[in-house]
Amino acid sequence: MYKADLNSDLGESFGNYTLGLDHEVIAHISSANIACGYHAGDPLVMEKTVAAAREAGVAVGAHPGFPDLMGFGRRNIACSPREAKAYVRYQLGALMAFTKAAGVPLQHCKPHGALYNMAAKDMDLALALAEAIAEVDSGIIFLVLANSKMAEAGEKVGLRVANEVFADRAYQADGTLVPRSRSGAVIHDTQEAIARTVRMVKEGVVTAITGEEVPLRADSICVHGDNPSAVEFVKNIRARLTEEGVQIAPLSEIV
Repeated sequence: MYKADLNSDLGESFGNYTLGLDHEVIAHISSANIACGYHAGDPLVMEKTVAAAREAGVAVGAHPGFPDLMGFGRRNIACSPREAKAYVRYQLGALMAFTKAAGVPLQHCKPHGALYNMAAKDMDLALALAEAIAEVDSGIIFLVLANSKMAEAGEKVGLRVANEVFADRAYQADGTLVPRSRSGAVIHDTQEAIARTVRMVKEGVVTAITGEEVPLRADSICVHGDNPSAVEFVKNIRARLTEEGVQIAPLSEIV
């Protein structure tokens, strides 16, 4: 039987500002990536989101990013691997306080935004992130872009690595995502996105924007829930995967 995790970025509200439809999307996923206060989130939001995940039976993961609230962690920041390592340790510690208080394990860690994209291509940065996780708790799963330097780094330091694919994003021939600044980076046709996702899970391949067939492993599928149509998409993709014989399960049951 095929198995796949459905993950979504949650807990990204801050103070009086509400972002995302966490309550709606959490019913349809198996793993939640919770913001840790650097790119988004705050202590009350973190506490609330961990509690919501526990109530829904959804596995909890940390979603550390650059200290960039204004840019939502999407701006590249020039920092040393040592700094990045400290950023991840700090944010893991913050979220782990809430998971411990709630009595739920911290299943995984998925870097956010620019930190994720930079570490996907930079081995020194990828190793810093992997080492930060391993030194805090070697049982935490490293959720990374499939075929990336992060996957190599995680395996090198002995972490369990989960390969992530994106349902609604176009891929380049080297297995990286097409930058959002380029035309065609986001796939807006729901049926096309779902069909591509089923193929990634069952066949381990995706067609690049340039036409090449790119092999990849799809342990987890990232889905977004920041608007009503996105939530509907999450529901539809879960239903289609189930129809195709794919069991939706948290990462701890897959890697």
